Amino acid sequence: MTKPASVLIVDDDETFNRVLMRALTRHGFAAEGALDAAGALAVARQMRPDRVVLDLSLGGSSGLALIEPLLQLNGDCRIVVLTGYASIATAVDAIKLGAVQYLAKPVEVETILDAFAADLRPRVDEPPPSEPLSVDRLEWEHIQRVLRENDGNVSATARALRMHRRTLQRKLAKRPVRN
Repeated sequence: MTKPASVLIVDDDETFNRVLMRALTRHGFAAEGALDAAGALAVARQMRPDRVVLDLSLGGSSGLALIEPLLQLNGDCRIVVLTGYASIATAVDAIKLGAVQYLAKPVEVETILDAFAADLRPRVDEPPPSEPLSVDRLEWEHIQRVLRENDGNVSATARALRMHRRTLQRKLAKRPVRN
């Protein structure tokens, strides 16, 4: 009998973490959870997970910083990044670092399972989007790109955008605009 695939859930929301661990266990995985980066690396060193569900925002730090160390522990690990505030800039960063998928919360367990199983080769027969992004969505993407360039520093980002810091904070507190 083969042992079940292992999955590590890294999310600072304790309830979400527990619910997702239970759901993935019901789907046949050996699931463990961690609430922060240090805990995630400690668990990963012991279990060498086959799969990881990684929250982008871990109590003020970026989950992206965990992708490389997790892949060093298991080069075949399939990492899915989850976020409540999706942006093209962070999605590109996650994929470049080695994540296999980037999903916006809320997300169904089946979507996560599909992301783990997905064929990662780009599809050349897929047509480009028929409608351009809305102005509001373009603004959100631009803010996220400049924020990333300034290593998450809101004051430096506000200066770069020639925007009052409080205005920028209000914009960042909102959910991203849908396409």
